[in-house]
Amino acid sequence: MTSSDADFQLLNDARAWAAQDPDPVTATTLTELVKLTEAGTPSARQELADSFNGTLEFGTAGLRAALGPGPNRMNRVVVRRAAAGFASFLAGAVAQASPGTRPRAVVGYDARYNSDIFAEETAAIFTAAGFDTFLMPGALPTPLLAYAVRALECDGGVMVTASHNPPQDNGYKVYLGRHAVEDSGRGAQIVAPYDALIAAEIAKVGSLDSIPLAADGWTVLDAGIARDYESATAALADRELFPARDLKIVLTPMHGVGGETAVSVLNAAGFTDVTVVSEQAEPDPDFPTVSFPNPEEPGALDLALGAAMQADADIVVANDPDADRAAVAAKDPDTGAWRMLRGDEVGALLGAHVVARLSATGEERPDGVFANSIVSSRLLARIAAAAGYAHEETLTGFKWISRVPGLLYGYEEALGYCVAPDLVRDKDGISAAVLIAELAATAKADGKTIFDTLDELYLVHGLHASDQLNIRVADLGLLDAMMNRLRVSPPESFGGSAVETFIDLAEGSEQLPPTDGLLYLTRDLSRVIIRPSGTEPKLKCYLEVIRSVGSAAELPEARLAARTALDQVLGDVREALGL
Repeated sequence: MTSSDADFQLLNDARAWAAQDPDPVTATTLTELVKLTEAGTPSARQELADSFNGTLEFGTAGLRAALGPGPNRMNRVVVRRAAAGFASFLAGAVAQASPGTRPRAVVGYDARYNSDIFAEETAAIFTAAGFDTFLMPGALPTPLLAYAVRALECDGGVMVTASHNPPQDNGYKVYLGRHAVEDSGRGAQIVAPYDALIAAEIAKVGSLDSIPLAADGWTVLDAGIARDYESATAALADRELFPARDLKIVLTPMHGVGGETAVSVLNAAGFTDVTVVSEQAEPDPDFPTVSFPNPEEPGALDLALGAAMQADADIVVANDPDADRAAVAAKDPDTGAWRMLRGDEVGALLGAHVVARLSATGEERPDGVFANSIVSSRLLARIAAAAGYAHEETLTGFKWISRVPGLLYGYEEALGYCVAPDLVRDKDGISAAVLIAELAATAKADGKTIFDTLDELYLVHGLHASDQLNIRVADLGLLDAMMNRLRVSPPESFGGSAVETFIDLAEGSEQLPPTDGLLYLTRDLSRVIIRPSGTEPKLKCYLEVIRSVGSAAELPEARLAARTALDQVLGDVREALGL
């Protein structure tokens, strides 16, 4: 096809899309792009080409992309087709598992642009398909939708959110429940093969006008669903075992939908000294005070840290915009400066606190499993083993962690924590905030900080220090080239310690399904894992070193030694990648 033929086809596709687009905003945008392209404007032609460069793929993360017209963007046409395909999948799954049962589904949404519209049209399509359909009463956190899937005994759930993506994006997360999935997956996000099965049903959907939308008939839930979640989550705090409540908290919802819910839950749990960062308190789809609404990004916590210093707070808790993640910051007693804890540090603190809670009840200890993703720290495994609990490693992604049978607690280093899997079988930044507050208040009552608590874990289990190297590429082919380079010429050592174990994770094992990644373990127990990102054009390298510590007096030297070792490993990783 010549370039003129390609342009002719592109313009025809764009006109056809605009003619059937139910959204006047995206239809008008498309019409303007067509006019500008015809007038020879290169930027308009590029935007048009990107918008029609294939169809947005439905995967285990559902859908996520920039808002705009065309099959490669998030819009009402793409969402209607996704909803119709998901409805078809759910109807078939329920009919097979429980013939004659009417499917049930619940739909939630955040405060991003078009989230409410995408959610209502999804509810209308589910209702037209004969489902008992529930629509959340307003823009609410993702964990509340995950809670509702189980609490309302639904077969499926949809959360319209782009989580911590940039303002121009939106997304479509899918959950399964009741008759649609095995017990350990009920209330969790989908994994393979469900993504492919749903995608196949979406591909079968006919023209847009063949998708029926009910004018009414779904149930808009009242505020009771939020109150039930808040009550259950606040009740996680154990006032008898951990009565301390003297804690000054600064909270930021980062312009997202978690603020009101998080404050209500913390207050109900007895933590009443909560200051919300005023500039970021209300939902705002433009996220005006941050360049990227992700607590992990540099500068994202600047306003919260400033408020904490002004208020002389004990801790900062930051939720991402849909409140399924939680970041924690506190004043480091070694430096006197505020810093955000790494996800692995918070993951270990919460794991040890869950162990303490289970051990302190005086009742028979429950059987169960602690779990974290393979790229997260090995410290949780040592904490669990010392307490007599089983531990499992999973693939990256909370959809795997939440499925571990018998899960008591799970986390991933990217600020995701599941502290109450019976309530929310997903990461939940609000329930995590409750237990973070509980452990921080307990430490304060004992004259300590959370950093002191962390040091106590290091004295018992060894100092675990981690770091990351992220390499962003413009050409996705470079990711394959770097991974192939490592497979053909595997490094023999990292940080001066010989590689003793090399595992190509693409081969899979009894413990883990295949995934594109490489794991190296050295003689001194340093670990390097290298994998392409599943959501961004990045190569991600996860590093961890472990140093034994005999006494508290040795901790400063051990920290310096660990940092030196990490820097050496980083240098070797760069060299191995040819950087």
